[in-house]
Amino acid sequence: MGNASPSYGGHRYPVEVISRCVWWYFRFPLSSREVEELMLQRGVIVSHETVRRWCLKFGQVYADGPCRRRPRPGDEWHLDEVFIKVSGELKYLWRAVDADGDVLDILAQSRRDRAAARRFFRRLTKKTRAVPRVVVTDKLRSCGAAHREVMPSAEHRSHKGLNNRAENSHQPTRQRERAMKGFRSTGAAQRFLSASSGISPPLWPHRHMMTALDHRAEMTVRFAVWDQVTGATNPPTTA
Repeated sequence: MGNASPSYGGHRYPVEVISRCVWWYFRFPLSSREVEELMLQRGVIVSHETVRRWCLKFGQVYADGPCRRRPRPGDEWHLDEVFIKVSGELKYLWRAVDADGDVLDILAQSRRDRAAARRFFRRLTKKTRAVPRVVVTDKLRSCGAAHREVMPSAEHRSHKGLNNRAENSHQPTRQRERAMKGFRSTGAAQRFLSASSGISPPLWPHRHMMTALDHRAEMTVRFAVWDQVTGATNPPTTA
């Protein structure tokens, strides 16, 4: 996509409506029906099924835009895995964040053995095109084995108490998991969480580290970036 906006050919709704619906869905723990209701309150009639299709089509496209504008990740990476429910079955969500808490990558898998850890490590280095100075994980043995194979030059620190950044990054996933009563498939979980991790963090600065004035100024800049990525200009008007 580069710096070009996504193509909206064939869509009868304006880009401002589409981008707003997609943003709400991925940024907040809302269902497509709740997004439909919020738009109706603003005088815009759109079905929840249309919202769902927009999210499937544009979610990852929108997420890739802010990702291209991010600086290179820091040299200290925190990796962690957590249980998620997929069709009532327990799966594992692997996540990596840098020292600032920015999500580097996620991967939903059925296992957390050596092969699963190696797969995630390789995917992570391929996506970031970098190797960290330090890798922090919990006591999971498979992470140590994968580290020795994929990132032997990086220092490995294995201690549960050092990995709070990665563990805290799971909280938005838990909120969405509760709202959706679990994910329907591993692929659906991967698609949603990949898009959400690219859309939500760029619009969510570290509020506790800012004054109210600085926060509003920062959000104004980030909304402008969102409009540039999506091709939107103004929010949908209320009828």
